Amino acid sequence: MIAKGKNASELFPAVVKNVASKNIEIKKLVYVYLVRYAEEQQDLALLSISTFQRALKDPNQLIRASALRVLSSIRVPIIVPIMMLAIKEASADLSPYVRKNAAHAIQKLYSLDPEQKEMLIEIIEKLLKDKSTLVAGSVVMAFEEVCPDRIDLIHKNYRKLCNLLVDVEEWGQVVIIHMLTRYARTQFVSPWKEDDGLEDNEKDFYDSDEEQKEKSDKRKKAYTMDPDHRLLIRNTKPLLQSRNAAVVMAVAQLYWHIAPKSEVGIISKPLVRLLRSNREVQYIVLQNIATMSIQRKGMFEPYLKSFYVRSTDPTMIKILKLEILTNLANEANISTLLREFQTYVKSQDKQFAAATIQTIGRCATNISEVTDTCLNGLVCLLSNRDEIVVAESVVVIKKLLQMQPIQHGEIIKHMAKLLDSITVPVARASILWLIGENCERVPIIAPDVLRKMAKSFTSEDDLVKLQILNLGAKLYLTNSRQTKLLTQYILNLGKYDQNYDIRDRTRFIRQLIVPNEKSGALSKYAKKIFLAQKPAPLLESPFKDRDHFQLGTLSHTLNTKATGYLELSNWPEVAPDPSVRNVEVIELAKEWTPAGKAKKEKPDKKFYSESEEEEDSSESSSDSESESGSESGEQDEEGDSSEDSSEDSSEHQSESGSESEAENKRAGQKSSRTKGKRDSEDVDKENENSKTSDSSDAESSSIEGSSSGSESESVSESESESRKVTKEKGKKPKQDGNPLTKDVSLLDLDDFNPVSTPVALPVPALSPSLIADLEGLNLSASSSVISVSTPVFVPMTTHVLLHRMSGKGLAAHYSFPRQPCIFGDKMVSVQITLNNTTDRKIENIHIGEKKLPMGMQMHVFNPIGSLEPGGSITVSMGIDFCDSTQTASFQLCTKDDCFSVNIQPPVGELLLPVAMSEKDFKKEQAINTCQCTVFQFLFAAKTVHSGSLMLVTVELKEGSTAQLIINTEKTVIGSVLLRELKPVLSQG
Repeated sequence: MIAKGKNASELFPAVVKNVASKNIEIKKLVYVYLVRYAEEQQDLALLSISTFQRALKDPNQLIRASALRVLSSIRVPIIVPIMMLAIKEASADLSPYVRKNAAHAIQKLYSLDPEQKEMLIEIIEKLLKDKSTLVAGSVVMAFEEVCPDRIDLIHKNYRKLCNLLVDVEEWGQVVIIHMLTRYARTQFVSPWKEDDGLEDNEKDFYDSDEEQKEKSDKRKKAYTMDPDHRLLIRNTKPLLQSRNAAVVMAVAQLYWHIAPKSEVGIISKPLVRLLRSNREVQYIVLQNIATMSIQRKGMFEPYLKSFYVRSTDPTMIKILKLEILTNLANEANISTLLREFQTYVKSQDKQFAAATIQTIGRCATNISEVTDTCLNGLVCLLSNRDEIVVAESVVVIKKLLQMQPIQHGEIIKHMAKLLDSITVPVARASILWLIGENCERVPIIAPDVLRKMAKSFTSEDDLVKLQILNLGAKLYLTNSRQTKLLTQYILNLGKYDQNYDIRDRTRFIRQLIVPNEKSGALSKYAKKIFLAQKPAPLLESPFKDRDHFQLGTLSHTLNTKATGYLELSNWPEVAPDPSVRNVEVIELAKEWTPAGKAKKEKPDKKFYSESEEEEDSSESSSDSESESGSESGEQDEEGDSSEDSSEDSSEHQSESGSESEAENKRAGQKSSRTKGKRDSEDVDKENENSKTSDSSDAESSSIEGSSSGSESESVSESESESRKVTKEKGKKPKQDGNPLTKDVSLLDLDDFNPVSTPVALPVPALSPSLIADLEGLNLSASSSVISVSTPVFVPMTTHVLLHRMSGKGLAAHYSFPRQPCIFGDKMVSVQITLNNTTDRKIENIHIGEKKLPMGMQMHVFNPIGSLEPGGSITVSMGIDFCDSTQTASFQLCTKDDCFSVNIQPPVGELLLPVAMSEKDFKKEQAINTCQCTVFQFLFAAKTVHSGSLMLVTVELKEGSTAQLIINTEKTVIGSVLLRELKPVLSQG
């Protein structure tokens, strides 16, 4: 009914009761209805405000946005605080669509209660920093409505708005461009000074070359375009290709008002393209082109034919095109234009024909070479059958004759004869005025014309009567013998006329020209007053006085200042400080590092360089005692380089080995492709990182395999490394409120490998001897040379455990640090980061009811007393998944609520890396009895729970394709891993 334009307000109560419906589609329809009628039925709408407030917390972003729209549409002052609170919350919403609606609501609230301006400005300032293109246009619109003079809010966001401009929706682009135009006029100096300097070169013709050079240098020094000014001009240029006419018009006005004059010509072609649009768009565009063509004719001359009038054009478009053609007329194209005008004069549209005659008159005035031609053409039109054409010709001829009346006495006589046939008041008044001005040049005709006019005086139009009175006064002063009685007769008629204007004019003229006792001193100068030399009229464009309005605005279209119009300021003489637009760049590493890690474990350069020196010294001593010293030294060099670099340079780690390790590297790369598939959730995100880590893993395994021959060497090496780590850990700051001791914890084992991805966890300290024991810990008794190694790569990827919307402000993420679990050797270590996104304290965070599959066990973290607003804390827990990918379900509870959450491990997190030599690998692999041409060694691993050894190889049989083989004790995890790794074959 609303779409058809019918009034559906009577159904308001029946519709509003459905606002509590759980059906989203019904709820959306109710909101559409409420937005339309809430203002009319305010009392009834107020009854459902509690429903809207609940809907503001709905998980569906469309419902939240619609609820805010309805709430802001109820224009009742009593709910202003509720609206303000809702807008504040919506401005911080995760959904950009909701934030966009918050910006729209700002304008509605401001119109309802302007006293809220300061609080609304704070929200606008916050939303201006939003990086979403969906929000940008709406918040700038709110800025323009609420605080357009607060330019300081734009400084920091100027460059961001310029760069986002191309991706913002179309109507947002229009608003932003108009705002940035005003901004540029206040913050940059005029780029037109440079052009003015170039135009002045003609005046310097007689200057010497040196003087001219000095002047040009001064001009160059005087003006240099601000980079931000250039940024705006450059980023708006692509929008000239926009399909939206308003966007093209906005960019055109921006170029017109702030671009150097040498670059403005670029807007002419896009504007001409818009003339193919509908008539309303054409009207606005032609108005703006008419204003531009007065100052810059050269811009649109190449497109002259685009402004020729079509028979299908409406009258308003035809007249605007005539205006532009007149502005573009010059000596080169006037002959073509006059032929075009001859056709237009014959048009059936009388208003258009009359406008064409005025155009011909303007061309005759502006271009002296064609004045006589135009005048003769207009005189020919005096014999036209159409009275309107003849009348307009008379008016134009009258204006032309004022410029050179002496030469055209015959034309005046010819026009006097037309008085009997012409009935249009303006034309008759023009002829009478011309005869009166030239009465001394036509002494015979003028008195006779007065006689005829005296006969028809009472039936004439008021405009004609005034000119009859003027003609009588002029003839009385120049030829009183013939016209004295006629003039007195006319003055008597005018004395009793119904129009007071004519009565007043009659009394004034009688006192001025007929002297008597009461006549004043002016009577002596009556002839000079009536027959004074009058200046010729200037036939100017009606668009000449519109250039002080900003192009494309309503004020420019109406030629009057409209409500809400913001004037463009003049260019400043000196540019304000450009540094206000500088924005501090936040490093991505700091921004994306999980909570509790960025600041607490940020070592400086000096720390690393010292540790590297110690490493070099310790490694050199161990190299002299082992046969594979050169190999381990090269590995340690790789470790040094990766420690000194950032996380992003991990690719360099795999490339910095020596030629002697080429075999191992190739094997490592293949293993990386295999292991890169192990984690189904990390396939896309961590391709490169997994390659790097696994290649390093392969190298480290070969090193450990070669060095495992002597157990005493392994122990001495671990002790030296533990001393090094102890020293490094002693330098680290406090963590989670507990000072770190010099003892090394179990979770510090990642420092033994060359990866700078420390994981901060509050764990008890262990002695160095225990560390040495753990390093050589063997979970399988099958072989003494097979040992569990520490991972060289720990992914920083986190998974959502509890979303902030579902957790009522409590957000939780979990990750797998790939460290030995301190709660049990069969458990997988899980790290959980808790964030409080509310403005209140969250108390008693703990693990509630657990729903675990058969055999699965979980060691929970200790309850957290309270978490401050905006605070974050990281805790660890252990889960025994029983070598399966089943989901561990449990409840994460606070003081007031409990939330069901799930953790499902990727198959890769259920394995432990194993270091063994190729010899030991083949020994373990010998249980596979198949005859193979080639075995390509990939990697070995153990399951966390059962400690089953898993050997992964590629079998190449003669005459068949490669196959993947996993030697395992038939565990479920083996089949899952096999399924995950099979796609590797397709990649070669």
